[in-house]
Amino acid sequence: MADKIFRVNMSDLTTRVEDVPNEWAGLGGRGLTSNVVAAEVEPTCHPLGKNNKLVIAPGMLSGTPAANSGRLSCGAKSPLTGTIKESNSGGSSAQMLAKLGVKAIIIEGMPQDDKWYSLQLNADGVTINEETELIGKGNYEVIQTLNARLGEKFGVITIGPAGEMKMAAANISIKDPGSRIRSSGRGGLGAVMGSKKIKFIALEPTDNKVDIAKPEEFKAANRAFAKALVDNPISQALGQYGTNVLVNIINEAGALPTRNFTSGQFDGHEEISGETMYDTIVAREGKPKHNCHAGCVINCSQIYNDKDNKYKTSGFEYESIWALGAGCCVDNLDQIAEADYILDDLGLDTIETSVAFGVAMEGGVLDFGDGAGVIRILQEDIAKGTPLGRIIGGGAGNVGKAFGVTRVPVVKNQAIPAYDPRAIKGIGITYATSTQGADHTMGYTIATNILGVGGNVDPLSKEGQVELSRNLQIATAAIDSTGMCLFIAFAALDDETCLPALIDMLNARFDIALTGDDVNNLGMSILKTERAFNMAAGFTSKDDRLPEFFNEEPIAPHNVVWDMDDKIIDSFWDF
Repeated sequence: MADKIFRVNMSDLTTRVEDVPNEWAGLGGRGLTSNVVAAEVEPTCHPLGKNNKLVIAPGMLSGTPAANSGRLSCGAKSPLTGTIKESNSGGSSAQMLAKLGVKAIIIEGMPQDDKWYSLQLNADGVTINEETELIGKGNYEVIQTLNARLGEKFGVITIGPAGEMKMAAANISIKDPGSRIRSSGRGGLGAVMGSKKIKFIALEPTDNKVDIAKPEEFKAANRAFAKALVDNPISQALGQYGTNVLVNIINEAGALPTRNFTSGQFDGHEEISGETMYDTIVAREGKPKHNCHAGCVINCSQIYNDKDNKYKTSGFEYESIWALGAGCCVDNLDQIAEADYILDDLGLDTIETSVAFGVAMEGGVLDFGDGAGVIRILQEDIAKGTPLGRIIGGGAGNVGKAFGVTRVPVVKNQAIPAYDPRAIKGIGITYATSTQGADHTMGYTIATNILGVGGNVDPLSKEGQVELSRNLQIATAAIDSTGMCLFIAFAALDDETCLPALIDMLNARFDIALTGDDVNNLGMSILKTERAFNMAAGFTSKDDRLPEFFNEEPIAPHNVVWDMDDKIIDSFWDF
């Protein structure tokens, strides 16, 4: 079964199935979304206008039995940053699309009327249907209703009220195997889907299997790959405590951004730590580990119950807990969990919105530590689209402008997450040079700067940080194209069997002969394609900078500033 492009034109409500052009045949995931956007979207277009396109693509290994290969990429021009954007998520949809023979969905144009629509996909193509029942509804109700309407085996890609209101921090949300919410966060792609007037995309279940050219070789490579993941100590820690294991580690490193980036340590860190979260989950009969997509062997997700032992949220991540916790000085894990649930239901990026709350607190909208106030504004303002709700739903930069705040932690208007760049300089290079605004997942130097994975680079030194970030950004772009979870990188950096096994799987899947150099070249090509789009949109090296307060305000406990020279930052692109 040859993969196809499924193209949807919302201007005239037509669909068609296309052969995959040769230049896209060897791409998947981020490599494909970024190349389609670069080829078909005018860089200067309005992100919420008819000329932007939303591209949804599974990875090169999606739909196969490969461990940890369930990530789905969504791409467009971002309404938050104005740059090219790829955001990926777990859930069931990537594997389902691959089994339906969908190389990518390309959604273009926008309706001439004021109606809302849904898309339904099977192996033959796409049907466009008018939707009335679920407009204005939260993501959880959308999934519950569609489970009843279509059946629980259907895949769902949806937006919440934030996406309908075209808030710049809106997510695209993906149903997971337990009918919970996984988010393509960062960059506001939910607003792009909302601008196309598409409430949800339903994927018909199928018994089709993805073709594997050399199944026995694939099976052997997957066994070696999965073993490398399972045996890795970082994978094991993630399986025990989830990503929130990092709260105490990053606090100890003096890099836990606290009170809107005014300190590197939070007095309440123990109350919101992964260890405390684990104990709370176990005491409340939750689930401390499970997967966000079929085939994951790390199981870093979890189910967090409320005080009555009822489900509250899942996929309770370090970055989300940090942002409302240390960032806003809220030390109550139940309040953070309640906010996390509401944000998932509204379809809002937990990082962007929570950093926006920290800026709002600095601007006097709330007191630092007022978790109840955050929940109230989420429910009464953001959910209802009041002026205050729309300001906060528009992201941290938006809040800074509205309230005259100068300490606004953004790069290219996207909120800086979870790791202070003054105390971990490698991640500062990633934030500055990322083609998609501040994003820790673009080149996760924490692995080497803090966790000692793939070597050691002193987080407080200026030496080696550009090379570290560059190498990781190149590798990440390639990983994002395979459909693999980023967390395979820990094993790939430290276990010499891991990356060769991944390449062996790609070769067995397609009957090709990729080498490590080919994979590296793919990553470099993706970064250069994304940067060329941004430059055509008007960005320059002057946009690859951190806000000036990082240069001027030392952060405790190390009392360090961001002191990377502009020329050093710009040397990132010397490849």
